[in-house]
Amino acid sequence: MGLALTIARRELRAGLRGFWVMLLCLMLGVAAIAAVGLVRGAITSALSDQGAVLLGGDAQYEFTYRRATPGELDWIKSHSSALSEVIEFRSMLSTGTDAADRALTQVKAVDGAYPLTGKLQLDPPVGVDALKGEGGTPGIFLDPILANRLGVKPGDRVELGGQSFVMMAEIKRVPDSTGTGFALGPPSIVALSAIQGTSLLAPGSLFETEYRVSLPPGTDLATLHRQAESRFADAGMRWSDRRRAAPGAQRFVDRLGSFLVLVGLAGLAVGGVGISATVASWVERKAGTIATLRALGATGATIRAAFLIQLIALGAIGILAGLGLGVGLVLAASSLIENALPIPVAIRVTPGPLGEAALYGALIAAIFALWPLSRMAAMRAASLYRDIGDGRRFPPWPTVAITGVLLVVLVVVSAWFSGLWGLTLASLGGIALALLILSAAAWGIRRAARAGQHLARGRPALRAALAAIGGPRSEARSVILSLGLGLSVLAAVGQVDSGLRSAIDQDLPKRAPAYFVIDIQPDQIDPFKALLAKMPEVTKVEAVPMLRGVITQINGQNARKVAGEHWVLRGDRGVTYSDVPREKLTAGKWWPKNYDGPPLASFSAKEAEEIGLKLGDNITVNILGRDITAKVTSFRDVDFSTGGIGFVLTLDPAALQGAPHTWLATIYAPPKAEAAVMRDLAKAFPNITAIRVRDAIERVTDALGAIARATSLAASVTLLTGFVVLIGAAAAGERARAWEAAMLKTLGATRGTILLSFALRSALMGAAAGLVAVLFGGLAGWAVVDLVMGAPFHFAPWPAFLIVAGGVIATLGAGLIFAWRPLSRRPAGELRGSE
Repeated sequence: MGLALTIARRELRAGLRGFWVMLLCLMLGVAAIAAVGLVRGAITSALSDQGAVLLGGDAQYEFTYRRATPGELDWIKSHSSALSEVIEFRSMLSTGTDAADRALTQVKAVDGAYPLTGKLQLDPPVGVDALKGEGGTPGIFLDPILANRLGVKPGDRVELGGQSFVMMAEIKRVPDSTGTGFALGPPSIVALSAIQGTSLLAPGSLFETEYRVSLPPGTDLATLHRQAESRFADAGMRWSDRRRAAPGAQRFVDRLGSFLVLVGLAGLAVGGVGISATVASWVERKAGTIATLRALGATGATIRAAFLIQLIALGAIGILAGLGLGVGLVLAASSLIENALPIPVAIRVTPGPLGEAALYGALIAAIFALWPLSRMAAMRAASLYRDIGDGRRFPPWPTVAITGVLLVVLVVVSAWFSGLWGLTLASLGGIALALLILSAAAWGIRRAARAGQHLARGRPALRAALAAIGGPRSEARSVILSLGLGLSVLAAVGQVDSGLRSAIDQDLPKRAPAYFVIDIQPDQIDPFKALLAKMPEVTKVEAVPMLRGVITQINGQNARKVAGEHWVLRGDRGVTYSDVPREKLTAGKWWPKNYDGPPLASFSAKEAEEIGLKLGDNITVNILGRDITAKVTSFRDVDFSTGGIGFVLTLDPAALQGAPHTWLATIYAPPKAEAAVMRDLAKAFPNITAIRVRDAIERVTDALGAIARATSLAASVTLLTGFVVLIGAAAAGERARAWEAAMLKTLGATRGTILLSFALRSALMGAAAGLVAVLFGGLAGWAVVDLVMGAPFHFAPWPAFLIVAGGVIATLGAGLIFAWRPLSRRPAGELRGSE
């Protein structure tokens, strides 16, 4: 080992010349993963450290559709040191009778103790007591978006649920906003006392009551959680505490962060192509050194150890540079990141994300460097001096075995860090499949180029380009692999984004209603239908009774323990009842009309299959604090993609007899009639809440756009790494192009013909890489949009054209940069130098 260290140290004195491609590839890939990890870690730490602020207290008891009974409230108070009651619901805010003067808002009704933790930031900086209002009119705080939309300012009057409020301030930051999840409207805050006894909290209305509590010092949250679950076992209470205050936000951050890290791994995989090429070129350049060491008696193990030590040192330099770049980028953008997030986040440099990025970099470097490095094992001194290769293309079996082990380690490490085995396997499998497809494409392009040379007779520039692509020293494989993977990721993101936007923006509005209307009281449903029947512009109205409940048990067992964290079991779900099925039955039978026996249920077929529900199973749903256990007698084909009414769970009417509820309606009307419909409905029924479907579509589209932009930004690192590999391949091939230019000049070719040949060569390989990327992106888009999302997929030609054009421009740029010097050299000198 001492001799190997001595040899490695002396070799490294020559500097980093020839290794800049390897170092840049490692640096960019590691930097991207480190940056994503640091931002994800900062958000996760903020969600954990500020759990009490984000939740609004140390713990929270939540009830759906109702407030706590006096006995329940006494128990909550007895186990807390302070309590704040908050009621949340959606409603319409208005300033006049015109539909343009109305907006949907997420209302938070608070008591005088709000907020227990954190600070409500307002402009002007007034306190919660300002909600008392002025002149006998209660006050309201409005989000700036809401105030701008309605054109109001502090001191102006607005109406909420038929009651007048005076705007007292604009909301700058709400401390407990992160835990509320996706909201269809901007927030507003009113006093709880101002809405008590109004139609906004009428029986059956959709609202959530949250009791946030501060706990005495030393309280064990786990123990209190068990006691609360026991006390409210049949009350439909949902528990949250500061340990996991915003589970939805945490899931989103974890999944998006893990996905972006995996996209960064694609960049490292592209960099691996550059690493492999760099190591192969290095071994080839060092053939004389290896031969000399062999002749002097050095063993193969010593030589391999010396070269491996050099690679480890160079890899460490690249990884450390990448970590430094990643940290620098995050710190430089820290103020932008902190201002863009809805919660206070402190960007800090922590070892965890840096260690993860360094480990990924080391694994990728080892996987791609081992194969070209293994060629030294078969090199003999005599053959090296005679410039004869070993003739072996496939590495020895120990190298293959070690590479296989490293690949398994990479997959396990990726899945362990992300915690998402399915996503990890799908992403890494997609990267591997893309590399295989690109390798096959490179082989096919070389074969096609050789076969097409005779078709280019009379076109010397094209024939020379095809000969170079199909020749033994072709750059096709490195070009298509390095550029193609980055373009494939961008193409996949573009097609998925375009496909989902098309489904949401174009297909959904054609089938979706104009409005969802909630909080229609039972005594209002007939006048509501009658009013709409008089409007000729309304083409269709659907109305169903609706309650909300929490699925708590399946066959007497805790539902989440049986079926996991399925979306149907997270939070409350809409429940309806009907004498006849609204959708097609896929299995089982419907209950007879006027059925009056034990509760029966019908479940959505797809969701039932996902949670393992079978006909005859018993399902328990808690509605308004009452447990209803029903036998599943049928499954239905519920199509949620239409944007219309669809319920996962439907019960027989007798099961919900006497339960207070409201009605849900959908209104179908052309866009030009929406304002008039809304104006007449609001005038007749001020308590109802109308959700404009187009507004909801816009919010979903904006969210998808933000995710697509984040993914594209991560994918751009992959593309940049591919361009670095391209530049490296072009630089490595400069000598060969100089000899080729000299030969062509000797045979009578002009500088223009030779330059055109070089340009055609680059453009053809770039176009091939772009076309393969478009094919892969189209397949990925179809799989995600059609198979996963269940929406119709439409191929987007414009992003595809940009991908192909990008491939051509990238290869042209990289190729022509290193084409000028070969053209300027004299043929005689170049040909003499190659002898």
